Amino acid sequence: MKRAGQALAICVVVLGGFWATSTRAYQAPDAKAALAKDDTCITCHRGTGHVTAVYQSRHGNKADPRTPGCVNCHGASDKHMTDPVGIAPDVVFAATSKRRSPATARSASCLSCHASHVLPRTLWAGSQHETRGVSCTDCHNIHAADQKVMNKATQAEVCVTCHRAQRAEIRHLSGHPLAKTGIGSPPTMACSACHDPHGSNGPTLLRKNTVNETCYTCHAEKRGPFLWEHAPVVESCVTCHTPHGSPLPSLLKARPPYLCQECHTGDHAAQINSGANLAGGNVTTVNGKQQAAAASPRAQLAARACLNCHVLIHGSNHPAGAKFQR
Repeated sequence: MKRAGQALAICVVVLGGFWATSTRAYQAPDAKAALAKDDTCITCHRGTGHVTAVYQSRHGNKADPRTPGCVNCHGASDKHMTDPVGIAPDVVFAATSKRRSPATARSASCLSCHASHVLPRTLWAGSQHETRGVSCTDCHNIHAADQKVMNKATQAEVCVTCHRAQRAEIRHLSGHPLAKTGIGSPPTMACSACHDPHGSNGPTLLRKNTVNETCYTCHAEKRGPFLWEHAPVVESCVTCHTPHGSPLPSLLKARPPYLCQECHTGDHAAQINSGANLAGGNVTTVNGKQQAAAASPRAQLAARACLNCHVLIHGSNHPAGAKFQR
């Protein structure tokens, strides 16, 4: 009992010391003091709606000690204080301003906090967006309480302001659910599901190292390995599919059999059919013509074309699946 009492006393002392240390290390943020730092700016900019709107966003939450103030993003701007009309702040973000700062200066202001954020930003330098002069605030509006680019339902609207070809593609008959499919029906995907706008080791800012790895995150049934593999499937999904949208089913780049003929250029009869597969020795071909007037239409041009027979075109595990027919 004495030993148990001594152990309990030691635990109380240790925990008490830890609690005292932790309470000294944490200091409740002084929201009034934080707001006072912004008073100089707000005195003039109070009437500008988008400026004061920042206090409704995460960047204006003064209860969080990590929250920046005006000078953290726009710089000390001492000269601007002396001549607010004639001299601009050190960093100007507004797209409508003729005195807008270069993209490098605007991004550097954001990266002063976000470079060491939980989300990696190490690949931003040298990325496609950075080298093309895109800055953080071209996509993000930090004064807005609800940023469009951070919302899956509206993210594509931000991306297609630059990527205009994709604006049309995502509205094709066949496509990924990036655009709204009906009134009150939000998209179920965002551009950032496949792409990392802040930089990537993969092509076209893909989140994975290859196109196929990116596609397999959703289309895992196409991953394999298969006993019989189809070479273009293994190489790249975009050999046959266009990822943003297509007027053809299954996001195909061309309609079968013409898509298949981009690789399989030989006559179909010469590959698998004999000259006696039709009455009178006539043959059914993909590229050729029916010689018999009463012959049936070519099977390769009807319905699903080549896929009428070659149904497992992504790969087969059947012992007799070399032609992807089973």
